[in-house]
Amino acid sequence: MTEGLGLVGIVLVSHSEALAEGAADLVRQIAGGATVVPAGGAPDGGLGTSPDKIEAAIEDADAGSGVVLIPDLGSAVLSARSVLADLAGETTAQLVDAPFVEGAVAAAVAAGTGADLPAVIAAAEEARDAAKF
Repeated sequence: MTEGLGLVGIVLVSHSEALAEGAADLVRQIAGGATVVPAGGAPDGGLGTSPDKIEAAIEDADAGSGVVLIPDLGSAVLSARSVLADLAGETTAQLVDAPFVEGAVAAAVAAGTGADLPAVIAAAEEARDAAKF
């Protein structure tokens, strides 16, 4: 970890507010010290993704060492990409192609150890190949 900076943050981008909040709660309980922020659901509380929620979650998760965004499904990727394009040069947040739950747990475990942004991204991506049995 870089001196004076906090841990890499994790943002879970989902179409469902309940799914994002539940996954974030699970990851926090498993991984401990990492900052995990949900960004789920449309502005009206229904299914969808909200660029405003994603941007706010990035701000909440950013402690200066970067932020990893893990999306659930297709349009969450598009919404996250749109937000990152709008924030170009203002954030070190990166969208990661990783399984939603397993990737979030792996990323948060790595972040909680003080790993840097590339190591946290690698941990999330490697979770794609982890067998469940």
